[in-house]
Amino acid sequence: MAGWTPTLPPGQAPLYERLLDALRQDIASGVLSDGARLPPQRDLAHRLGLGLGTVTRAYVEAEKAGLVQAHVGRGSFVRSSLGQGPGLATEDPGPINLSQNIAPVGAAGARIVQTLARLQRRPDLLDNLAYAPSTGLDAHRRAFATWLSRTAGVERADWRQVICCAGAQQALSLALAALCRPGDEVLCEAATFPGARVLASHAGYRLTGVAMDGEGLLPEALDRAAANGAKAVFLLPTLQNPTGRIMGAARRADIVAVARRRDLWIIEDGIYSIFGGDPLPALVELAPERTIHVSGVSKSLSPGLRVGFLLAPLGDLFERVVHAVRAQFYAPPNFGALIASQWIEDGAADLIAGEIRDEMGQRLALARTILGAAIEPPASAFSPHVWLPMDELAAERLAGRALRGGVEVTPPAAPIVEPGLESGVRLCLGATRDRAELERGLRVVAAALTGADERSRAVI
Repeated sequence: MAGWTPTLPPGQAPLYERLLDALRQDIASGVLSDGARLPPQRDLAHRLGLGLGTVTRAYVEAEKAGLVQAHVGRGSFVRSSLGQGPGLATEDPGPINLSQNIAPVGAAGARIVQTLARLQRRPDLLDNLAYAPSTGLDAHRRAFATWLSRTAGVERADWRQVICCAGAQQALSLALAALCRPGDEVLCEAATFPGARVLASHAGYRLTGVAMDGEGLLPEALDRAAANGAKAVFLLPTLQNPTGRIMGAARRADIVAVARRRDLWIIEDGIYSIFGGDPLPALVELAPERTIHVSGVSKSLSPGLRVGFLLAPLGDLFERVVHAVRAQFYAPPNFGALIASQWIEDGAADLIAGEIRDEMGQRLALARTILGAAIEPPASAFSPHVWLPMDELAAERLAGRALRGGVEVTPPAAPIVEPGLESGVRLCLGATRDRAELERGLRVVAAALTGADERSRAVI
C-alpha cells in the first residue's frame, strides 16, 4: 500500500488529527490490511500537499495508538489487529515530551498521602464542600497572599485583593475579560506564552507583539506600540516564556513609566517567579494602581492541582473581575486550593518548591552540557525551559527532525506573535519522567541540530 492516498475528513481539527482519523477509518474498513506498508512520510506529504511535520506527527500518534509499527530502515506498517487493545498506549508512551512546561510530580507525590491525612483534622474541612464565595474562601486567599509575598517579590500582597481561580490560565482569562472586549488590542512580547495566544484567538482580542532584547520587552518599543490605543500589555518579567529572560530592576521601572504615560493596564504573569532566584520587585509592587498580577502553583508545586489566583486593585476593576467569575463559573473549586493552602501553611510548599527548583537546576545543567551554545544563556540556574534562537525555517526543520527521532518539542510557531522579531524553539525540561529520559530527548535534539536523525544510528 505504498500508494495509499487517503481522503482527509472535513472539519476544524488540526490536519495531523484528520490524517490520523483517515488512517484509522481505512484500517477499520479494510482498505489497509494488517502488515500493509505505509508510504514514506515525505512522499505522502508531497502527494497530499501537507507539511512534512504534519505527516510525521500523524505517524507518531498512530504508532502511539498502536495502529502502526515503525521499523528503522524499513518503514511503518499497519498493525490493526494489535491496535484494538486498550493497553497499547501504556506499552508505548510515545514521543519524549519536551513540549509541555510542567513540573515533575515526584516532590508533591511523596507528600500527598500525609497531606490528605492532615486535611481530615482541619476544622474547616467541611467548608470546602460548599460553594465558596466568588473570590474564594478567605483561608485560601490568605495563604496565596502569603505565597506571593514569599516567592514572587510581592511584598505588600493584601489577601483582600486575591481572587482564587482554577489555574493561572483562568486567572489570565478573567484579567483580560475585565479589561478588554472582543476586537480590543492587547500588547505582549513578540514571543509569548502560547496559552495567551490561544486565549486571545478564542476571545477575539488582537495580540500585537512588541520587540524584545535580552531583558524582555523594550520600553521604547512598548511606547510606540501603545500610541495606537491599546488598553493593556501582558508580559512575563521573570523567566519570560518562551525565552527564559528576566527583566532587571531598571527595566521594570521603565516599563511602569511607559504604562503610566500611555494609561496602559499591565497584566503581569508571575508563574515562574519561584525559579528566578532572588525575586526582583514585581510590577504590581511598582504600579499597584494599574497592574493585575496572575499566578498559580501548577509550575511550582504540582500541575494537577490546577490552582491559580490573581491580585487586582480594589475598586471598580476588582468588582469587574468578580462579576466575570460569577458569569463564567460562579465560584472557584475548593479542594485543589485546600491542598495548596495546607502546604503553604505547614511549610511543605517551600520544601516541595525547593526540591522542584533543585531538580530543574540539575536538568538545566544537563541541557547546557548536551546542547551547549545552541541554548540562549539562561537568566537563572533553575529555569524550567530553554530557548534555542534560530530562524523560522531552521526551527521548523529542527522540530521535524526531533519528532522523527521520537522527541516532541514546542511547535515553533506556537509562541510567536511577530515572526520578524523573534523565532526559535522552546525546550521544556520538566515533563519527562526522569533525567535519564530527558537526556535521551536532549541527545536527539542535539543530533537534530546537526541535521542528523538519531534513529539512523540503528541502521547499521
